[in-house]
Amino acid sequence: MIAFENVGLRYGHGPEILKDLTFTIDPGSFHFLTGPSGSGKTSLLRLLLLSLKPTRGTVSMFGEDVTRLDQDRLLQMRRHIGIVFQEFRLLDHLTTFENVALPLRVRGQSEVSYRANVEELLDWVGLGDRMEAYPSLLSGGEKQRAAIARAVIAKPDILLADEPTGNVDPGLSERLLHLFEELNRMGTTIILATHELGLLDKFGYPRMLLNDGEMIIHE
Repeated sequence: MIAFENVGLRYGHGPEILKDLTFTIDPGSFHFLTGPSGSGKTSLLRLLLLSLKPTRGTVSMFGEDVTRLDQDRLLQMRRHIGIVFQEFRLLDHLTTFENVALPLRVRGQSEVSYRANVEELLDWVGLGDRMEAYPSLLSGGEKQRAAIARAVIAKPDILLADEPTGNVDPGLSERLLHLFEELNRMGTTIILATHELGLLDKFGYPRMLLNDGEMIIHE
C-alpha cells in the first residue's frame, strides 16, 4: 500500500525535518504514529496525504512512485485517502449531514444518490439524531465523530488521523479508537498520530516512532 525508501524532507533551505525514512505499510494494517512535539509527524502525514513531495528518496503508494506523478494524477490518487484533523474543520454554515456529504458533493454526486449512505453512516457513528444540527450545537465528541464520518464517507483505502483524540476526554478517546478499529476491520488502512500513552498501551498496534526526523517501527 505504502513504501518509503530513503525519504528526506526539508522546507526551503532549512534543516531536514525527516531523514532517511524507509518503511512499508501493508494494506489493511493499523499503525500508531507517535513521537515528541516537533519530531515530524505532521510533515509525514502531509507526505502521505500527497500534499507534499519529498526532497529526496522515493514514495510509492498504490504501486506508483508518487514523486513522478503530475498534479492531475495526484488529485485522482488523493481521492483514495481520508484525513481526520484534530481541529475537526467542519464548515459552520453546513449541517452535520451536509458536512459529512461534502466530499461526495464535490465529486458531483447528487443528494439522491448518497442520502441513504450518509444517513446510515451517521447512525453508525451515533449521530443519527444530530443530522440537521450545525457545528455550533455539537459537543467536541460529536464534532469529532462527524469529522471521522466525513473522512470515510467516500470509502478511502487509507485513513490518516492527526491527533484525532486531542480535544476530547479519555473516555471518548477510547470510544473513538474502537470506531477506528471497526473501520480497519472493514478493510481501511489506518495511520493514527497520537501522543496519548494510555491509548498506545491499551491498543496494541504497531508504533511508528518518530524522533528528530528519524523513525523506528515497533511491531
